[in-house]
This record gives sequence, structure tokens and C-alpha cells, in this order.
Amino acid sequence: MTIEIKNKIVGYEVISKGTAVAEEAKQEKNKEATPEKVSSEKEPVKAEIIQMHEKLERPEMLLGSTYKIKTPQSEHALYITINDVLLNQGTEHEMRRPYEIFINSKNMDHFQWIVALTRIISAVFRKGGDVTFLVDELRSVFDPRGGYFKRGGKYKPSLVAEIGDAIECHMKMIGMIEDNGLDNCQKEMLDAKRKEYEAIHNNDGKAKSNSAVDKESDSEVNDFPPNSQLCKKCNTKAVISMDGCMTCLSCGDSKCG
Repeated sequence: MTIEIKNKIVGYEVISKGTAVAEEAKQEKNKEATPEKVSSEKEPVKAEIIQMHEKLERPEMLLGSTYKIKTPQSEHALYITINDVLLNQGTEHEMRRPYEIFINSKNMDHFQWIVALTRIISAVFRKGGDVTFLVDELRSVFDPRGGYFKRGGKYKPSLVAEIGDAIECHMKMIGMIEDNGLDNCQKEMLDAKRKEYEAIHNNDGKAKSNSAVDKESDSEVNDFPPNSQLCKKCNTKAVISMDGCMTCLSCGDSKCG
């Protein structure tokens, strides 16, 4: 085999048999040391993070929570059970995600559409991704017969909207939705303003009802002053006028900032 030399020869050396053996031994030694060096410099293998998807096999046991809904429009309550699947258990990426929902009640008036609703919501849960949009979608459903007020003065536009509230409460519990509620300082400020408002009106002798039964019914419907207005932000009858400023005692929303 002929090799063409294109560069200028600057030196030469005659390799004897002994030199060739020593060179081969040196190369073998380098080969043995190289893998150890390479393996020590390898990046740590990252564990695969399992996300929620529709092909995820249902475990034999799921973690669940049940929420009770009692409306003034029905004699019987609804019980909403949401079961969660635990993903990446035992790792730093461990998380709970809703997998299925069931609604049970003695009232059979809404049985048909409730079964359909639970199957659709469960299918959306198993699809994965950001499923928090369900809360807003359900809350935007209004009953053509009109909504109702819950204990505490909270207005509910429909039974479906209240199911959305239960799902939101559950998603906050498992960490899917950030709870941006009032902090302790804001709660103390609103409590002080409420007490000041009630003291002023009690001193003025303001009493809208002379009947003890009416007073009891008012307290069951609204935990805030009886002449409170409906808040457009949190849908609670808790807006009062204090120092010339309309302020909600429930969520803290104020026209004065």
C-alpha cells in the first residue's frame, strides 16, 4: 500500500519490536482508564415524570373527598365525591390529580343530567392538562327559574354553578388552583369595619323586624348586616357603605381601592 506524503518531513525514528510492544501496552492502559473518567463525568439520569393522560391505567385504590351541597330548592342534599390519582409517588414530582367524579342524592329529579355531567367531567379529568377551566364553565350556568342564596348570603345562580364551587374547593386542596383568599391582616380590618358599622346602626335603634322568627330567618340567610347589598365580585350580600365608600365585608372589594 502506497502512502503519499504531502507535508515536509521534519524528523524520523526507527521503531523496533520492543518499542512497538511498549506502545501497545500504553494504549491498552489508556483504554482501561478512559471509561472510568467518562463514566464519572456523565450527567445523572433523570427520572421520567408521569403526567395525567387518558391512557393512564386506573389504580385499584384512589384517594377521594366528598362534598355536601344542600340547596333551598330541594329537600335532599347532593354528595359530590372526587377521586384523585397519585402520580410520581415517592418522588419530588409527586402530585394529586382528579381522576373521576360521582354525584349521589336521594332526589331523582336531576338524575339523568347529573349522570351525564359526571361522565363528561370524568372524561375531561382523565384527558389531562389544565382542567381548571371547568370551574368557570360550570359557574357561568344560570338557572332560568332564578338562583338562590346560601347561608352566609352567598348567591348561587344554579345547582350546576355550586357543583363548580365544589370542584374549585377540591382543586385548591390538592394544589391545582392557588388560593388567593384574604390574609389575616385583611380579615382583621374587615372584622373591625363590620363591628364599627353594626355598632353605629345598633345605637341608632335600627331594627327592620319586630318578629323573632324574621330575625332568625335573616341570620340563616345572611351572616352580614341585613341591609347589605350584593357584591358583583364574590356574589355575596355583604356590601355596606362606610365613610362614604362601598366595601364588601366578604372579599374586601372596595370602590375606594
